[in-house]
Amino acid sequence: MPKTAKQSSAESYSEELQLLPADSEDSQLTTLLKAYLTQAEIEQVWEAYRFSDNAHKGQIRRSGEPYITHPVAVACILAQLHLDVPTLLAALLHDVVEDSDISADEISDRFGKQVADLVEGLTKLDKIELQTAVQAQAENVRKMLLAMSQDVRVILVKLADRLHNMQTLEIMKPAKQRRISQETLDIYAPIANRLGLNVIYQELEDLSFKYIYPNRYHVIAKAIKTARGNRKEVISKILESIKSKLADADIEATVEGREKHLFSVYKKMTNKGLKLSQVGDIYGFRVLVKDLPTCYLTLGSLHSLYKPIPGKFKDYIAISKLNGYQSLHTTLFGPFGTPIEVQIRSLSMHNIAQAGVAAHWLYKTTDAHLTRLQQQTHQWLQRLVEIQTESDDSHEFLEHFKVDLFPDEVYVFTPKGNILALPKGSTAVDFAYAVHTDVGNCCVAVKINHELAPLRTEMQNGDHVEIITSALAKPNPAWLNYVVTAKARSHLRHYLKSIKVTESTHLGERMLNTALRALHVEPGQINDSQWHKVMRDYGAKEKDEILADIGLGKRVSLMVAHQLIASTHEHENGAPNTHKTFDKITISGSEGMAVQFAPCCRPIPGDPILGFINKDKGLVIHTHDCVAIGKFKLDPDKWLDVEWDAGDKRLFRVDLRIIVVNERGMLAKLAAGISDAGSNIDNVSAEESDGSQYSVINFTVQVHDRVHLAELIRNLRKIPEVVRINRLKGKYREQKI
Repeated sequence: MPKTAKQSSAESYSEELQLLPADSEDSQLTTLLKAYLTQAEIEQVWEAYRFSDNAHKGQIRRSGEPYITHPVAVACILAQLHLDVPTLLAALLHDVVEDSDISADEISDRFGKQVADLVEGLTKLDKIELQTAVQAQAENVRKMLLAMSQDVRVILVKLADRLHNMQTLEIMKPAKQRRISQETLDIYAPIANRLGLNVIYQELEDLSFKYIYPNRYHVIAKAIKTARGNRKEVISKILESIKSKLADADIEATVEGREKHLFSVYKKMTNKGLKLSQVGDIYGFRVLVKDLPTCYLTLGSLHSLYKPIPGKFKDYIAISKLNGYQSLHTTLFGPFGTPIEVQIRSLSMHNIAQAGVAAHWLYKTTDAHLTRLQQQTHQWLQRLVEIQTESDDSHEFLEHFKVDLFPDEVYVFTPKGNILALPKGSTAVDFAYAVHTDVGNCCVAVKINHELAPLRTEMQNGDHVEIITSALAKPNPAWLNYVVTAKARSHLRHYLKSIKVTESTHLGERMLNTALRALHVEPGQINDSQWHKVMRDYGAKEKDEILADIGLGKRVSLMVAHQLIASTHEHENGAPNTHKTFDKITISGSEGMAVQFAPCCRPIPGDPILGFINKDKGLVIHTHDCVAIGKFKLDPDKWLDVEWDAGDKRLFRVDLRIIVVNERGMLAKLAAGISDAGSNIDNVSAEESDGSQYSVINFTVQVHDRVHLAELIRNLRKIPEVVRINRLKGKYREQKI
């Protein structure tokens, strides 16, 4: 029978591959491809190989090898995960656009748009001029993230690319080795872990550890090798005991030894302050069984063989990890008191544990758990995209991104019984934002296990959490001090920035109007053409930008007012009128972030006050006699005359220092006196006793104004044991205004 053109082509490819050296990367790739691809698919891969080889002709790596060895090695790593043909083509072509004259359009014409999109997502940003290393890293991650959100295969190729670069890092200078390794440890290894790519994750961590702490790496590696030899007999005995016990129970299983990777051992030593000899579970065992029910039968058999250590059992089957990992973990008392860590999982669980999201390509299956894993991964990527669109600062985005890669999780229950996984250390506010952004923005309280608790309470495994919301509630800036999830932090910062700009715009408008009236011009007299001229001069796109800058102290209101009316004065008098009398700006106490009350003097209505424009905080209100006013040399143009709004009934905080006779029940009497005066206690503390009959108690109370404060102090002086009451000012006098 005559051969078809396709058959002849296939044979020629086969002959070409046979001519390659047996130990070459290309030969290894051929072997891997034949394990799961058809001959036609292998032909596509080798077409991309030749195309890449021609594009990189004459280029060599630092090691002196032809550059083509790198993309081939990346393809080999991905072929071990049985990834599809477009991914392998992208791996072979991932540096072609950057390192040669070939365009993305040419790749699209030759290999299809899907491959071209993958290559485009992998293109680095070396050609873009960036100011700092952090910014460059953040922009690289941003682009990779956006490409990942469209197609997760981008990150799979990127991780394989980084793994091979780490495997060949010894040729670099030590400083560059450390920089690349630190980036790998901070970003790429956690991503591999988050996607469930356990093998790649562990190797990236170990290689990073090797270059960041070379001495520690070699010491631990040597010690583990020695320990392995010393414990060989004990390990063999345990292995045989487990196999025998499972055979007696008619459980078909594969039992294998499992040694912890080096960086995992190092982390355990540093986190728990242990010596290497105290890390008992360096060597563990893994039991692979046929299905889920057999996992629990195996657990029972092993617990009857060796006693379990209390508190050392984790069921990741009932509640799987965020990356889809499922397994039973138990630690047993072995012979001679040796702790034994055992992992029990089914074969399908093992596949996902090793390959993570790549298991979708590696094992063609309708496994519901794998489908759920893909959905969770997609949701995670979409959440990261949402975060990066809200972060206009590269450093801030990178911080959010790293936080979201937390390896440790806690699992809590919603009121409907759903399980929510959060990073370890997450608070009730993190939980609220994880449920929905609107729930986070409107939360006012939380019930944990059906009991009210503070919003800053950290979640524990198994907690039942219910968020209480109010339609009128707003996020509190203090939440930033204790939230840990990237979603909560980014939404809070985004909200607070937008609110600050809005409030600063209103404040800036009031300040500008005051300055205009001081120059005998009513705000309504300023027309659009005058505003457009000033906007052009300042390079502002809209009027609100200038007003917000005034409110934030970045521009002086009087200077802007002069520029707005300059043309009017020139036409009327030939020179501006310099005589000015400023109106006072009324302070109601409800202006939010744009107006702040100085903690050094804590002004309240009735106190004579001054306002100072601080470019970081907006308008800061001080009392006339505040120590900070005399201590700091401040620009007089930034001081404003302000007054209280007579109709305001808001509560303000005041610090009181009370000296009392040291008697039982004294604190209760003071609290009752404060309550009787219609005031709230915001904080209370007692100074350490000096052994005398008197004690000093500091209160932070809430009052409406000076009249209310005077009434409160009179109420407290009626208590016979009260010796002296002082209103504290200057408690924070070292703090800059």
